[in-house]
Amino acid sequence: MYLRKIAVGLSALVLLSTGAQARSLLDLLKPPTAQHEQTSRSGSISQSAALNLYSNKQRQPSFDGCAELFPAAKPINTATVSASMKPLALCSDNFAVLYSQTSKTPLVVVERLNAAQLQDAKGEERTNQFYPDPRIPKGGRAELSDYRSQHPAVDRGHQSPAADAPNPNAMAQSFALSNMVPQDPTNNRKIWSKVEADVRKFAKRADGNVFVFTGPLFDPGYSTIGDNQVWVPTRLFKLVYDASSKRAWAYVLPNAETRIQKPMDYETFVKSTGLKLLGNLPVTGSAGRT
Repeated sequence: MYLRKIAVGLSALVLLSTGAQARSLLDLLKPPTAQHEQTSRSGSISQSAALNLYSNKQRQPSFDGCAELFPAAKPINTATVSASMKPLALCSDNFAVLYSQTSKTPLVVVERLNAAQLQDAKGEERTNQFYPDPRIPKGGRAELSDYRSQHPAVDRGHQSPAADAPNPNAMAQSFALSNMVPQDPTNNRKIWSKVEADVRKFAKRADGNVFVFTGPLFDPGYSTIGDNQVWVPTRLFKLVYDASSKRAWAYVLPNAETRIQKPMDYETFVKSTGLKLLGNLPVTGSAGRT
């Protein structure tokens, strides 16, 4: 895949690819001043308990331990992401995170879904035990305090949904703040929840593996929250790739109360976001057509 650099106004969007090369944005401008702290509190676990959720291999900043979660087992190359984003590769049991120590959010979260896994996930108890990811250095990560006392309020929005977790350890890992972005509560609990449910419904019917890319987009005017200035997305995306049928489609929605829209085809997604996340993988159609 070819390498090129695109700037979307003053957007902090980083352009990525699953191949050996990727595109990145111009150096980022200084984010706005942090807003007030937040009040809503949730359960948590200690940093030692959190670290114990991860294998020795998952504690390393590399996708080597979870390449199978990416289409064609080709992970995103962190070296191709703009150095200004201070990227980290993070593996979990059920998802992989390309994380930014600058935005203190994931840039892209990748999952591999299939019918068997989602059957295991059905009925798995949600823990609601949020925690800062102990694998990320302090100063490069979001803390629980960053999400408190925000006006307007924000949710800690899962990028890999808790409902996709097939076992207790994967469920616990899904509550790491490295899997979260500040999300509008109505968007998170209604529209985005519907998008996630629709993706699961499709994956349960698919012939094989379905790969899902989820992440934030930071357009001009994005804000920050908390003392660590966690970036608040202006939009969110979810790209779905069916490895069997070679179909791909995506949702790109504002991080606000909104209506669900018809999914867009992959070509439109790339034009809308600048993200060529499927690299050179074949794409033969979109949702509802071949």
